[in-house]
Amino acid sequence: MNIEKERLREDKERIKHWKKWGPYLTERQWGTVREDYSPNGDAWNNVTHEEARSKAYRWGEEGIGGVSDYRQKICIAWAFWNGKDPFIKERLFGLTGPQGNHGEDVKELYYYLDSTPTHSYMKMLYKYPQAEFPYKQLYEVNAKRGKLDPEFELMDTGIFDNDEYFDIFLEYAKEDAEDISFFATIHNRGAEDAPLVVMPTIWFRKTWFTGHEPFMPKISKQSVDELKAFSPKSGNYFFTFEGEPEFKFCDNETNRMRLYSIPNEKEYLKDAINDYVIKGYVQHLNPNNYGTKAAAIYRLNIPAGGSVRIKFRMTHQKQAECLEDCERILATRKQEADDFYNEIQSRVKSEDHRLIQRQAFAGMMWGKQFYYYNVERWLEGDPGRYSPPKERKKGRNTSWRHMHNYDIISMPDKWEYPWYAVWDSAFHCIPISRIDPDFAKNQLTLFLNDWYIHPNGQIPAYEWNFSDVNPPVHAYAVSRVFHIDKKMKGKGDFEFLERCFHKLMINFTWWVNQKDSDGKNIFQGGFLGLDNISVIDRSHADRFGGKLEQADATSWMAMFSLNMLRISLDLCEFNKTYQYSSIKFLEHFLHIAGAMNNISGENISLWDEKEQFFFDIFHLPGKEPKVMKLKSIVGIIPLFAVESIRIDLFDDLPDFKKRLEFFLKEKPKLAALVSSWIQPGHEKRRLFALLRGHRMKSILHKMLDKDEFLSEYGIRSMSKYHEKHPFSLRINKEVQTVRYTPGESDTLMFGGNSNWRGPIWFPINHLIIESLRKFDHYYGGEFSIEYPTGSGKYLTMDLIARELSLRCIKIFEKDEQGYRPVFGKHKKFQEDPHFRDYVLFYEYFHGDNGAGLGASHQTGWTGLVAEMIHKYYKSDKKKEEEENAETLFRL
Repeated sequence: MNIEKERLREDKERIKHWKKWGPYLTERQWGTVREDYSPNGDAWNNVTHEEARSKAYRWGEEGIGGVSDYRQKICIAWAFWNGKDPFIKERLFGLTGPQGNHGEDVKELYYYLDSTPTHSYMKMLYKYPQAEFPYKQLYEVNAKRGKLDPEFELMDTGIFDNDEYFDIFLEYAKEDAEDISFFATIHNRGAEDAPLVVMPTIWFRKTWFTGHEPFMPKISKQSVDELKAFSPKSGNYFFTFEGEPEFKFCDNETNRMRLYSIPNEKEYLKDAINDYVIKGYVQHLNPNNYGTKAAAIYRLNIPAGGSVRIKFRMTHQKQAECLEDCERILATRKQEADDFYNEIQSRVKSEDHRLIQRQAFAGMMWGKQFYYYNVERWLEGDPGRYSPPKERKKGRNTSWRHMHNYDIISMPDKWEYPWYAVWDSAFHCIPISRIDPDFAKNQLTLFLNDWYIHPNGQIPAYEWNFSDVNPPVHAYAVSRVFHIDKKMKGKGDFEFLERCFHKLMINFTWWVNQKDSDGKNIFQGGFLGLDNISVIDRSHADRFGGKLEQADATSWMAMFSLNMLRISLDLCEFNKTYQYSSIKFLEHFLHIAGAMNNISGENISLWDEKEQFFFDIFHLPGKEPKVMKLKSIVGIIPLFAVESIRIDLFDDLPDFKKRLEFFLKEKPKLAALVSSWIQPGHEKRRLFALLRGHRMKSILHKMLDKDEFLSEYGIRSMSKYHEKHPFSLRINKEVQTVRYTPGESDTLMFGGNSNWRGPIWFPINHLIIESLRKFDHYYGGEFSIEYPTGSGKYLTMDLIARELSLRCIKIFEKDEQGYRPVFGKHKKFQEDPHFRDYVLFYEYFHGDNGAGLGASHQTGWTGLVAEMIHKYYKSDKKKEEEENAETLFRL
């Protein structure tokens, strides 16, 4: 029996709450919108890294390798001091958006190495320098660098050059749902012995100032090796530590004198443990050995080239000699994690691919975060506390008063993006569904709940502005996760599908009402998550006095229509009434397809016959529309609007079939636009797609051209053609110019540290690969196209999808020299045995060399590489079966 799967079953059926405790602390609570109480909405400066050690947070907690219960009442994390830093290392350091020359950027080295879905076993690595951490140097050097310069990283400071650092491996193993063993194994990679203070820290999130806590929680010393944490809601938790560490206590309270120069309300303050370890101050420590925050202080000397391990255990019930069992628990849970992933990876032949995929899954699991944000309370303030500035009433998120988020959510990145972005989360759920389909389904359902989705039907974007518009990919993710789950379990979760479908109907209506203002079936969504992809800020085209008609927004809506068509047809399996919803989405899709070819009343098209590509069109009053002939993924996104459906499904849905035949007969022009659905394809399939054969070939011709979109590492976000031929647009006497930029953005326009003008992004590559496979389902392997363009070699769509997957996977895998492209030119990362097999899943990747860029731990949607590896080996098996069948036929 797979024991981890049994734990998942017990958790789902509420037999035992295995997921109650997990890695739910964020890595950065400072600098977030939730903690911002400034009058001007300056979140980055309202609470800074320097202030964080003295500030008691309102909405969440942060920590290194931190875990908490799912309501984040009790928090546990690690702190360290190398004897030289000006303060203890209890949170990860990085630059704010304004400080970094390419936006916010964490300046630490840490890696998520393993985790089961129930967090019965977890492992991460934190690399801590023995020399003083170069905070000042990182600030100053990056401040001098401009957009054309690379970021100055921790590795660039030279602090790791002589291996004078600690490798700190943090591991967690559950004996039961609320019985957890914690381990820190510290390796000294240097040539000399080195001191290190290690401080496992326990504290209560500050909930008592809201007026809802009748009794204060308390952590108290029980003996020389035991602490007890008690609150009326959580009960007792006992923490037993190896050896006899030094216990110190304070309260999770703000040091108002240090931050604001006003008298403190409390005596024992949040930063007291820091001040004691660094300066020996005892005045803010509670001499009575209790508080709402406590640390067990170990003063260690790590031998050169050697290691030291410390451990402690948390139990809900007091246990005698409980540390004796910890090593057995760790070994058992580690073996069970291996057993779980060995089954998941049974087809994966390459050991390197197994390593990459497992670390990608680990990042997805470590990326969970407790996210708390009650917008009305945030706007109005807590009863009896200081009121927020009056400017807040007209500022950020004021139209989202209904929103009350209080959940465990998969985050894009717990330092750089410690807040959900719904289109990111949709992609997260696809690889997650391979190891924990129920969590994936719960995530997708979560954002459609009444306390998330706006009453008008809009799905929230992200906390900086919930009203921004993300691409409508939620329905795609719902459909994809439903089918993955159905195949894994042998039956479909129609309750999940139906529940999502009804809320997605509301969201679809919002799009139609809000983003097709002229009723022409041509949509405007603003930047749609693609930040600086255009020559102008697409979210504010009105600043130029004009209006933008977007090829990608319209294509996303065509895709949304087909996703909803697919879902409604799936729902017909248990309720035929949904065929009438299928009719609705079929008609929407057809009208959008028609509008893309000929915008109503304008006799112009988003398709450009000369360039054989889709482009945005910009309208200025009294002037001819400007076709923005900028070759980017905006023109490839129409490829995503494709579904291949078996014709025998229509035979069981007479009214849907009747309406389908009506369109074929009465609206032949619309029907002709949408590929060839009169001629059945492979296995009697019908193809619903925006692109006919000619247009599809034209787009693929450019997409698979090495001089345009095709990189050795996937599909670029902009054509390399614009490297030598920049695109310029004159608007109101201003000239705006865009050129191919394969790496970090070279401009401040329309985005912080993201760039869609050349780099490789995994969500887009994933959708391209999935779309090619859908086309191949229809053609049945009988349609080939030149790959790469100009090579004279022709492959089927399925094989091209397979080849593109390999290019994306190649970013992370070792080449012939043992180098991983993701690490770029960093020899330490490439060659050092203590670095080279720890993979970082960046936000995006250099369009020419595959080096990682943007957020360095953006496991989120880059975790799609796990799905690509899964699909690659699945298609490898299919290819092998076909080759065997062909051999037998010949024999």
